[in-house]
Formats: sequence, structure tokens, C-alpha cells
Amino acid sequence: MKSQWNDSAADEVVAAYGAKGVGADIALRVYTTRLLGRDPLLVLHGGGNTSVKTHGRDDLGEEHDVIAVKGSGADMADIEPWGLPAVKLKPLRQLRALEALSDEAMVNVQRLNLLDSAAPNPSIETLLHAFLLHKFVDHTHAASVLSLVDQPDGEALAREVYDGRMGIVPYIAPGFGLAKAAAGVFDSDPRVEGLILHKHGIFTFGDTAQEAYERMIEMVSLAESRLRQGRPIVFPARALASATASAADIVPIIRGACALKKDGDEPVRFIADFRTAPEILNYVNGAELASYSQRGVVTPDHIIRTKNRPLVLPQPEPGRLDDFAVGVREAVAKFVADYDAYFARENAAVGGIKSRLDASPRVVLVPGVGLFGLGRTAKDASMAADLAENTVKVVTDAEAIGRYEPLPESDLFALEYWSLEQAKLKGAVVKKLTGQVAVVTGAGAIGAATAKALAADGAAVAVLDIDGEAAKKVASAIKGLGLACDVTKSEQVRSAFAAVAERFGGVDILVSNAGAAWQGRIGEVSDELLRKSFELNFFAHQTVAQEAVRIMLKQGTGGALLFNLSKQAVNPGANFGPYGLPKAATMLLMRQYALDYGADGIRSNGVNADRVRSGLLTDAMIAARSKARGVSEADYMSGNLLQREVTADDVAQAFVALALARKTTGHIETVDGGNIAAALR
Repeated sequence: MKSQWNDSAADEVVAAYGAKGVGADIALRVYTTRLLGRDPLLVLHGGGNTSVKTHGRDDLGEEHDVIAVKGSGADMADIEPWGLPAVKLKPLRQLRALEALSDEAMVNVQRLNLLDSAAPNPSIETLLHAFLLHKFVDHTHAASVLSLVDQPDGEALAREVYDGRMGIVPYIAPGFGLAKAAAGVFDSDPRVEGLILHKHGIFTFGDTAQEAYERMIEMVSLAESRLRQGRPIVFPARALASATASAADIVPIIRGACALKKDGDEPVRFIADFRTAPEILNYVNGAELASYSQRGVVTPDHIIRTKNRPLVLPQPEPGRLDDFAVGVREAVAKFVADYDAYFARENAAVGGIKSRLDASPRVVLVPGVGLFGLGRTAKDASMAADLAENTVKVVTDAEAIGRYEPLPESDLFALEYWSLEQAKLKGAVVKKLTGQVAVVTGAGAIGAATAKALAADGAAVAVLDIDGEAAKKVASAIKGLGLACDVTKSEQVRSAFAAVAERFGGVDILVSNAGAAWQGRIGEVSDELLRKSFELNFFAHQTVAQEAVRIMLKQGTGGALLFNLSKQAVNPGANFGPYGLPKAATMLLMRQYALDYGADGIRSNGVNADRVRSGLLTDAMIAARSKARGVSEADYMSGNLLQREVTADDVAQAFVALALARKTTGHIETVDGGNIAAALR
């Protein structure tokens, strides 16, 4: 591992923050924290923290010695000064004289001594930082260090590698007890340059930000050097079938089996994030996967994101996915039963005071394919997948030099159900569409507004458009997936939905929106034009709906098909036959899906909008129509019973409402301010 410290870059950070009134200590703390946080072999998703001891003034103007330490919610990769809340140092150090201190009292003392009461909660390891004497303190869960210490003889290995340069702290759960023990190890030999926390991670410290950071890099590099002495072939491969089904074909099955189902309630769904690479395949294809993958997480912090063990599935074979689906359901049922037994066993040991979390897996290993991270949001799924990839590396390196052996179950249960760790999860906002995957075709005004509205309600959204750049632009704004796709080409649709499945795990909501409005007197239009309109305005709706239903049936958790219809389907206008005829067919298509798939929990509804500024109703068309009617453009656009212009956002909200309407199917929602009602009076 190489140091990324750069004198010029450090000076630039100090100067930039200095211009904003931020002192050099905090600026340099920000700089090296980012260096650590941007290396996934050191830090992943909150798995580390940093601090600096400096000075700060309270609102009365009184100066205090403080420790500025990473706060809850701050990401080390892009931390800002607000992410390093300042806590008065003296009261924290006085706590060391106590024999015991509860977690709740520890958090209370830390908050009582913040200089800014609105600051985020300081790290749960603040006291460990405070009890150490050095100005700068860094803590990571470096992968190579974990491979070293997650061994039956991990402490001895650490002593061998570091030869007195690092203090060795036996495993103690984070909190007051660990802080006291770590400080005691340091006091016994103040010459050490850091601490190795057995089966947990590494601390380094120094009088300058550069010294603490570069000590971290050096100590991690020493662990890497020791690991390179390991055996080259770690996991002997099992015998696999000659062909393996694709990730896109199997992930809807996995996602559906892992959903939490309750009678009469909407399933609680998870987003899936697929990963594969040679090292991942070596791991999941190993003959002893059922052994090394089930021993537990590589560091306790991971357990709230991944649970203690992954779900291991059989190899999926093409043409035998029904058998695979049965195997998945059986494996999930066993996983849940095992988790329930684990919870009952460990909860009884602590007096039965804990409330059980959901038992669904968060990491899934599939021989021949790779791994999937599961989470309630795309971000959560990505975090689980990142941590699973990290686990692959740690376990592989650990097995290369010995035997991977993490903490026992009881210690990990204590962390999984630790109130301070649970607080990290409780702050998450669960929105109405959290866990659901939506596909929107067409990146125009209505498609863009609908994608945005679905994402705002928690859905993971993919946008498909023949203009790939337009799709990516819309998706980028909502952290979704944008794909180029001509929805009139079945092979492109199949490929796009496969990409959505690999990225998010499946499809729960389809908004079939793409279309174009061709005009002409119906007795005079060419067959070519009429067929072209039917290809886009009818057959494309059928193509994407078929693909969505294929995936929804695999998931077995229902779904919503939503079609963008048109007032032309129910109240045709002159010269719009080429557009209205296929739209009328699409209206009947929507109702046919409602009839044929209602028993599968798949709802099918449509939105009928009129006079919405979009790619169909352009500014030029609005100008021409208003001029022909002798009214202003504003009056033309608000020429309805409500006398209000209908916008793309109004249409988007109708789509969201139908996505949420669990007991509505075969319905047409009209969003036109009353145009059709007026016309049909």
C-alpha cells in the first residue's frame, strides 16, 4: 500500500478551508480522513474514524481543549469540517477514572460536552481517541490487518509482524471498556506507533496528520507483506455443471424469495446488487464454501449491514430454473429458521431483552455466478455488496496463511443488537416505494417527471429511451440507471431489462410511457405511417409489459403495470387517427393484463392525460392550436373545467398514486383538468 500524502494538496486544503475560517488542524484532519476513506481496503461504509485534539471556543467566547472526532452520518471519503464535531476533552478524559460506564451514559456525556449542540453524535469510539495522548489518531478496518488477526493465533501473528511497534489489544466490544483497555495497552509501552485491535481493526497515531496517516499505510503494508507469504491456491474448486444461468435470469427469483411477506400486506422487498469477478468466482466455486463462508463477519461493524452469514445457493443451470427456484425457497426458509434459532439462543443468554430484527439475508452467494448484496435501498444493497466483496478478500487472504476464524457468535450478536449500532439504522427513512424497482420508458417531460416522482417516494428507477444520453441524464439526477433502448425492438428491450435486473434485482413497477403522436386524416394516411405508429404506440407497450410480467412472475411478489394512454383512446379528435387508434388498442391491452394477471397480484392501470407540454405537445403545436382557436396560449393550456394547466408533474403524481394503489386494477386515471368530462357532456 502506498501513501497518497501530497504536500501541495495538503497545503491547498489548508488554504481553502482557512479562507472559510477553518483552522489548519481541522483542515489537515479533513485531508487525511479523506485519503483513508477513499481507499476501500482501509475503510468501507462507516468502518473507521479519525480525530484531532485541538482548541475551540464556545458561545461565551471561552476557549477549550477539544477533540474533533468523526461524527455519525459523515462519510470519511468526502468528509467536511461539520463531520468532525468538537467535544470538550477534559470531561471525557475524566471518565477514565470510572470503573464502568453504560453506553447510554457515554453517549450522554459526549453530547453534553459538544461545543455545538446541533452537531452530529460523535463516534462510538470517541473515548478511545480521547484516552490516547497523540494529537492525531486514525482508525480503520484494513482488510489485510483483518486477514492477519481473524486467525486462531491472530494475536501471535500480529506480534510477529509488528515486533513491538504496535500494541496488541485483546477483543473487547466497542465502548467504554475497550477505550480503557486500549489506553492501558498504550500506557504499558508509550513507544508504540499504534494499536492492533484483535478481530476488529487498527489504530495509528502521531503528532501530525501526516505522521498518523503514513504510519497507517506502513502498518497495513507490513500486514500485506505477511499475507503474500501465503499459499497461492486457496479454495480447491468444486465440480460444477457445464453451463450456468445468468445473473439476470436468477436474481428475480432470489429477490422474490427473500422478500418479507405477510398475509394481506404489501411484501417488504429488497433491492439487489450483483457482483462478479475472478476472485469472487474462486470464492463461491470453492468446494468448502459451506464452511468458510459461514464462520461469521470479518469485523463486528459489518454485521448490521450483512448479518453474520450469507445465504448460499446451489448452482443455477439453464433450462432448470424451476428446480433452482424450489432450491432457493428451501434455502431461504432454512436461513430464516437458522437465524430465528440463533436469535432465540443468544437472546435467552442476555435475559430475553432484545427484539428480533428481520431474518432475511443481506448477502447471497451463488456458485458459477457471483454474489448479490441485498438492501432496502439501492444504496443499502451496494453497501452490502461492497462489504461482501471485502469479505471475499479478507477470507481468501486469511485462508492463504492459516484458517479464517472471526469472533464467536455471542460477541457478534452483542454487536448486531447493540443499541448504538442499531441507532445507525433507525435514522433511515422508509418511504412508500422503498425496496421497489421501477422502469420508466421515455425520457421526455412526462417520463422525466415520473422517474423523479417515483425516486422521491423511495423507488430505485431505471429510465429507458432510444436516446441513451437523454435517459442517462434523467437517471443521473435521481441516482438511477439510464439505458439506451428502442422499445420497438424486442431484443433491445430484453437486454435492457436484463441490465435492470443485474443492477437492481428485478422490476416491480413499469411505467410504459414512450410514444409519439403522428397525425393525418385516417382515410389518407399511408400504411407505413400507421404501422409505424402501431409499432411504438401499441406493440412497444406489449413488448415491455411482457418482459416486465416475465420478471414479476419469477419474483412472485406482484407488481404494477402502468400505461400512458391518451384522450384520443376514448374521445378521438380529427386528424389524430394514426395516434389514437393504437392508443385505443393499448387501453384494451391494459385491461387484458388486469384480467389475465390479477390472480398473480399484478395490477394494470393507465393514465389518460391531455394538453401536457411534452415531446408530443410541443411549443410549436401549442402556438398553432391556440392561434386556430383564437385564444392565448395560456388560455388554450388551461382550457378545461378547472381552468388550470396540467403539467408533467401532475401526470407523474397520477402514476405514483396508481403504483401505490394496491387494490386498483383495470382503471384509467384521467388527468386533464376536465377536458374529457366537458367533451362528453
